[in-house]
Amino acid sequence: MHIVVCIKQVPDSAQIRIHPVTNTIMRQGVPAIINPYDLFSLEEALRLKDRFGGRVTVLTMGPPMAEASLRKAMSFGATDAVLLTDRKFAGSDTLATSYALTSAIRKLHEEEPVDLVFCGKQTIDGDTAQVGPGIATRMNMQQLTYVAKIEDVNLDSREITVQRRSEGGVQVLKSRLPAMITMLEGSNSMRFGTMDDMFRAARTPLKLWNKDTCVDDEAKVGLKGSPTVVSKVFVPKPRAEKAKMIEAEGGASAQAAAAIDMLFTTYPKLANDLVR
Repeated sequence: MHIVVCIKQVPDSAQIRIHPVTNTIMRQGVPAIINPYDLFSLEEALRLKDRFGGRVTVLTMGPPMAEASLRKAMSFGATDAVLLTDRKFAGSDTLATSYALTSAIRKLHEEEPVDLVFCGKQTIDGDTAQVGPGIATRMNMQQLTYVAKIEDVNLDSREITVQRRSEGGVQVLKSRLPAMITMLEGSNSMRFGTMDDMFRAARTPLKLWNKDTCVDDEAKVGLKGSPTVVSKVFVPKPRAEKAKMIEAEGGASAQAAAAIDMLFTTYPKLANDLVR
């Protein structure tokens, strides 16, 4: 079994700041981490590798510094890693990113047929949840998103059964391989890397691919292949209103009644809106 896991190196969202004048993200001094949602997919891929054997290839597109995230993934148990890096990829939106990653996966497929592609549900920087489905569409793969559990994989019949979380509950789906899967957060817990895997991750040379390695159409990557335009990024202004203290004797019911009276007094039209 050959599994490809797409990850992304992202800035730690807990330490991101917005420039007060330019309204752009200030990445200087912000540590980079593996997108947390990608770790659930990586762990599930490693569990399948433990169960069926085979190979787990970790793939990312980014600057040379993204090598650290790939080696971190290898320290958890991934077999090998590919870094897709080129200045021509700079400025790629989700459409261009999915094209570049698909090109790399197709090249990996030529080396060894790919059975499953795992992606994070979304990234904490872009938050679009579009790259995984984009890869599935380009690869003509079955698309299984928001998967909470993989129930069974039958390599003989080339079928996979999963539990998928939906708005109406849980769906149990059986699909054919190859397939693209995005795992839901909380579906598993990332393992600790073994000492052997840590040493292997530090010593193993990574595959460094550029646009000439696997991309056929340069116009579909980078800014040229990115129709998305971000018109504005801003920090919400803090509310200037201070909290109001409501005091009423008679317990919780009296306090609730006082709060409702205050709302109707402050917003006179609210009562009419509720009647409608």
